[in-house]
Amino acid sequence: MSVIPNVLAERYASSAMKSIWSAEGRIVLEREFWIAVMKAQKDLGLDIPDGVIEAYEQVKDQVNMDSINARERITRHDVKARIEEFCDLAGCEHIHKGMTSRDLTENVEQLQVWRSMQIIRDKAVAVLVRMSTRAGQWKDVPLAARTHNVAAQTTTVGKRIAMFGEEIVHALSSWISTMDRYAVRGLKGAVGTQLDQLSLFQQDKVRVIELENRVCAHLGIPSKLMNVGQVYPRSLDFSVVSGLVELTSGCSSFAKTLRLMAGHELATEGFAKGQTGSSAMPHKMNARSCERVNGFHIILKGLLTMIGGLAGDQWNEGDVSCSVVRRVVLPDSFFAADGLFETFLTVLDQMGIYEPVVEAELRRYLPFLMTTTILMEAVKRGVGRETAHEVIKEHAVAVSNDLRKGSITSNDLLDRLGADSRLGMTRAELQEIFDHNSRATGMAASQVDYFRDSVEALVAEYPAGASYKPGAIL
Repeated sequence: MSVIPNVLAERYASSAMKSIWSAEGRIVLEREFWIAVMKAQKDLGLDIPDGVIEAYEQVKDQVNMDSINARERITRHDVKARIEEFCDLAGCEHIHKGMTSRDLTENVEQLQVWRSMQIIRDKAVAVLVRMSTRAGQWKDVPLAARTHNVAAQTTTVGKRIAMFGEEIVHALSSWISTMDRYAVRGLKGAVGTQLDQLSLFQQDKVRVIELENRVCAHLGIPSKLMNVGQVYPRSLDFSVVSGLVELTSGCSSFAKTLRLMAGHELATEGFAKGQTGSSAMPHKMNARSCERVNGFHIILKGLLTMIGGLAGDQWNEGDVSCSVVRRVVLPDSFFAADGLFETFLTVLDQMGIYEPVVEAELRRYLPFLMTTTILMEAVKRGVGRETAHEVIKEHAVAVSNDLRKGSITSNDLLDRLGADSRLGMTRAELQEIFDHNSRATGMAASQVDYFRDSVEALVAEYPAGASYKPGAIL
């Protein structure tokens, strides 16, 4: 029987992310967790014979999924099957003392989430480093900015990149805050009261607390929940997945904008030697990687809806109705986010701007883009704002329609405004305003600098992300 692969994992996620969530990788994490519990229990006085821990350690990497799956078909209990397998390999039965299944699975799943969060954090920093570089590279390249996808005012290419980059900076701040507050369940037992560990240690509360603290130290997660039942709150999973959606939103918006720019030949996401844009149309150079980024973001929003169904849905101290959902959502959310960042990093490394085309588009629209400046000048000269607005709108719409119909070949808005006595400005005065402001981009340059400074601060705190390089993408 053929194996049906997880497309997100097999095709898009990095090897580091896949290793965290692979079936074999999870088994090893569970075994390391059991060993950490045994070591702490023995140190705190529980009778675990010499050589037992070493026996488990020697076989912890011997993972036979076929054998484990065969056991589960008999036990109909995944954790019991893995306990039996590990004990048979080690030749003794000393793991899982005083533990319930959720003591194992909840903590190990949180460890997987925690390690995945660190990978995502560093890749977000890598994205921001590249966006900062690109924003600086094109900080002073004027561009016709668009609102409602219609030319509006002049901005710069660098400012457009910084706009989306700053969104990622804010999202990363939220992500780091979530990491700082992320709390592990710990060893709480069947309903959260730590009853069985307390029985093992003869009602010694101090040793039970110390045991849990040592186990949490093994996991490396910064804080611990104190009042949980059998499961940790699923609202915590919702926070993580919603954080992934927020963190990748700026990437997705930038990718969509770059697709629009590529369609007007203003920019390219890059086109490698030997790459094919279309099997039917040889000339096509589609922005396929940006399309993939947008697709990943849709997947993440769908997964957020799924995990949102579990938040606020806990029965009493817990049940297992959430298991099948979380087995899909948790790994796939990180695979999708990881694949999105891998793809987006490649786009940022390979993208380019076609400055002559950018300049030509700007020239075409520039008289329109200057209308707000002309409006302000008219107001300063005593013309009523609404009167000036109506005059400019009347002529601007007429010029736009004439250009579209082909009845004129160049934008003559200034000529028409100069001939209209209602505006109170001569053609020469309008030209002077135009010449003085035609390259005006407001505070764009200093705003780009602010964005770049914020990225530098993040790099100083998380330097590993700055040097990250994406793997080859399909």
